Amino acid sequence: MRPYVLLDRDDTLVRDVGYPHRVEDYHLLAGAGAALRRLAQAGYRLALVTNQSGIGRGYYGFAEFARFQSLLYADLAREGVAFDAAFLCPHRPDEGCACRKPMPGLVLRARDVLAIDLRRSWFVGDRESDVESARRAGCGGAVRVGVADPRAASDRLALEARDLAGAADAILRYGTP
Repeated sequence: MRPYVLLDRDDTLVRDVGYPHRVEDYHLLAGAGAALRRLAQAGYRLALVTNQSGIGRGYYGFAEFARFQSLLYADLAREGVAFDAAFLCPHRPDEGCACRKPMPGLVLRARDVLAIDLRRSWFVGDRESDVESARRAGCGGAVRVGVADPRAASDRLALEARDLAGAADAILRYGTP
């Protein structure tokens, strides 16, 4: 069992322009590659855990999702970073599935496939649903990014950061839960 940093995609790694899936929608957030490299160099494995209801809504398909992901993977490879896997929920919010965050299903699937030690792992995402999914799944820590004025917290499941670089700082400061 290994420690991981599980990451949401939209507004955590790439700009969310409203169901991003086209080449022209793609924009890696500044500093994301360097932040992930620091985490990987510290011994964390990386995996993506993302809600993609645009698929369930019919806005795009799995092929478009894969094409968009290939842009992300290519950018990160240039930074010396790779994800072990990507896990996605394609369902609409009204479908009541177990995999859509804040439910823990995707995180638990990642755990089972990748042999993740969730108690020693972190989740990073931009929404409270990301943090709640981490909490329900039993992750040792979570950082919500995109917070303009991050507040100090002693609870490892309530950390906040402006961006992924700040999340990496917090994870490296707190260490493996």
